[in-house]
Amino acid sequence: MKLFIKEHASLIVVQALQFLVILSIYWLDGYRHIRPALYGVFLGLFFLGCYLLYQYYSHRKFYERLSKPLVSFDDSFIKTEQTPISAALDQLLRNQYKYYQEQIQTLEYRQEKHLKFMNQWVHQMKTPLSVIELIAQNLDEPDSSDIREETEQMKVGLNTVLYMARLQTIEQDFTIQPVVLSKIVHEVNRENKRFYIRNKIYPKLQEEKKGIIVETDEKWLFFILSQLINNAVKYSIGKSNHILISIYEKDKEAILEVTDFGVGIPDSDKKRVFNAFYTGENGRKFRESTGMGLYLIKEVAEYLGHGIALDSQVGEGTTFRIIFSTTQNLTGQ
Repeated sequence: MKLFIKEHASLIVVQALQFLVILSIYWLDGYRHIRPALYGVFLGLFFLGCYLLYQYYSHRKFYERLSKPLVSFDDSFIKTEQTPISAALDQLLRNQYKYYQEQIQTLEYRQEKHLKFMNQWVHQMKTPLSVIELIAQNLDEPDSSDIREETEQMKVGLNTVLYMARLQTIEQDFTIQPVVLSKIVHEVNRENKRFYIRNKIYPKLQEEKKGIIVETDEKWLFFILSQLINNAVKYSIGKSNHILISIYEKDKEAILEVTDFGVGIPDSDKKRVFNAFYTGENGRKFRESTGMGLYLIKEVAEYLGHGIALDSQVGEGTTFRIIFSTTQNLTGQ
């Protein structure tokens, strides 16, 4: 109704001015019989009102459609009264729908090619890195360790790129299944064995309850835990010689916790550490930070339905918690 009134407001004003002008002309010409004049105005307003009522009721669905936002693209095919303007709108929306579909298909095709290229590129880069590591084993120290340290950092970066690309199509790249938390922790620790030794920082596993099982995607949880451990070790260098990985239950939820005793996160950075490309104060001190690790962790955890919590004190350390809900905690059911 509001849209109809706005559209016809100018017509109503013009008609009112027209009546005033006609009455003024008759008045200036000496015509002083007010009743016939008012009757003429009444008839004019009556026909105007009839016209507006007819226009409103014959185009009511059209105006209602214009007033409500589209819920989905399929709403573009909803038909209204087949008046010329309604038919023109229907045709416009159908053409727009077709155009958007073509654009979406083009973007999806480009995204698919980009993802395929990134996957192939990352895997191709891992091969020469492995060869470099083998060659480094035959070198004397400290050259051998230095080269292997750099190749490990490159592998971490390549994995981050790979998972960043996969994040765009995560709905096609995950499988929810029961996972034993202690098992995934041991696998991540084995994968990072040389990383621990090189930095002289070692993990301690603390289980309050053995064999806690949760529903999650094993591959993505492996990535999340690897990123948290990588950060914990990186920000503990020179401050502590161990990190603590804890598995426990609280309020029927399962908790996987990674605690370091390193530099800690300033209060000013806590709300922004999960933003993409945000490195914060610690990131500027540790040049290897990309600002993407915690962003990926947050995005993946939210998609899988896991909670992420952060506690930190500057100079004392940081704790990240992966929280599995009561429905995801199979042990507590």
